[in-house]
Amino acid sequence: MRILGIDPGLRTTGFGVIDAEGPTLRYVASGTISTVHLGKGQLPARLKVLFDGVREVMERYQPDAASVEIVFVNVNPQSTLLLGQARGACITALVSSDLAVAEYTALQMKQAVTGYGRADKTQIQSMVQRLLGLPGLPGPDAADALGLAITHAHAGGAMARLAQASGLGASMDGKYKDGRSR
Repeated sequence: MRILGIDPGLRTTGFGVIDAEGPTLRYVASGTISTVHLGKGQLPARLKVLFDGVREVMERYQPDAASVEIVFVNVNPQSTLLLGQARGACITALVSSDLAVAEYTALQMKQAVTGYGRADKTQIQSMVQRLLGLPGLPGPDAADALGLAITHAHAGGAMARLAQASGLGASMDGKYKDGRSR
């Protein structure tokens, strides 16, 4: 299974692609999508860059599934809202191609990758490098994205089975028909 991890950010969004075959993980690609060339007042343009960038990554690497970090609420509500919009652009790009999207918190990803939920960026980078046999440390945003893909490779199946067993599976009740929701 090919998994695309996305670490959303309004300025820099990390992506990481891995192949998972049972317990074996293989690095495919990673990088960032940047909007720093656009001004802060250009939110719609920045969201379009993120949307188009995620779509381009999907077209190039053809993932079977995706995992995205869940936004945490921080001290600044405005920053949280902006990050949520960036995350929304990324998720919309993924689901517009009917790609299954799993969501994990930073704590879940850190726990899965390092074994410690309060790991710092350098610890995540180091463990991602080891787990994927990379020759050097990936950048912090790419490492987080690769960590999300690794988390899904290890936990995705179990979490899907739990959701089905508890009746928490995805619902399609909100589909639009004739211009309004059902």
